[in-house]
Amino acid sequence: MGVLAGRTALVTGASRGIGRGIAERLGRDGARVGVHYGRNEAAAKETVAAIEAAGGSAFAVGVELGLPGDAEALWEEFDRHADGVDILVNNAAIGNSRPIEEIGEPDYDELFAVNVRAPFFIVRHGMRRLRDGGRVVNISSGLARTAVFPHAMAYAMTKGALDVFSRDLSKVLGPRGITVNSVAPGIIDTDNTAEMLHGTEGGWDRAAAISALGRVGETADVADLVAFLASEGGRWVTGSWVDATGGSLT
Repeated sequence: MGVLAGRTALVTGASRGIGRGIAERLGRDGARVGVHYGRNEAAAKETVAAIEAAGGSAFAVGVELGLPGDAEALWEEFDRHADGVDILVNNAAIGNSRPIEEIGEPDYDELFAVNVRAPFFIVRHGMRRLRDGGRVVNISSGLARTAVFPHAMAYAMTKGALDVFSRDLSKVLGPRGITVNSVAPGIIDTDNTAEMLHGTEGGWDRAAAISALGRVGETADVADLVAFLASEGGRWVTGSWVDATGGSLT
């Protein structure tokens, strides 16, 4: 029996990258995992299949975030598979690395709709489904605490807002024994960072040099931390911003 046996999790943006790593880890720990995806159903089914192949249980939840009514639609789909949730991981996000001069109002609005508004209302509409003693983990970014990449300003702003949300939400849900934390990855080797890491000469070495540990992060580095916060071992950690950058901010 895994440490999360009998618990149900929902991970947004779990069809690939960090989200997939988190979903698979929670599945290995015994949770039944709702694998949310926006558009890539095939990738979500691959994640579900991987969890099941490892002996776990999972189901796909397909709803595009950033649109009106997205949170309600997500929970309606989730309710077809489960009657409550113990672990909610708000991971789904979009990025934008263009400088401020090139960011238009539609770009800005989309970033905040997906990265801030969606998790806010996912929690708001999910509170009656979230069981006492549960866990909420919001995936932030090290960029919310450093100006080393100012071209990602608008994206970093959304993650700063998510951090405030996590801190204040911990006070709201604390009386029910529910912990809320932000986990802030640094540079992680995913398809989102493939161009920077693999498509640019010297990109990998430059990224590795930013970390105090001298390497590029892996999805498991983030997933293992989320799994700890989701477990009984994380019961006394709440309202925290957890640095998962490998020392990139030191």
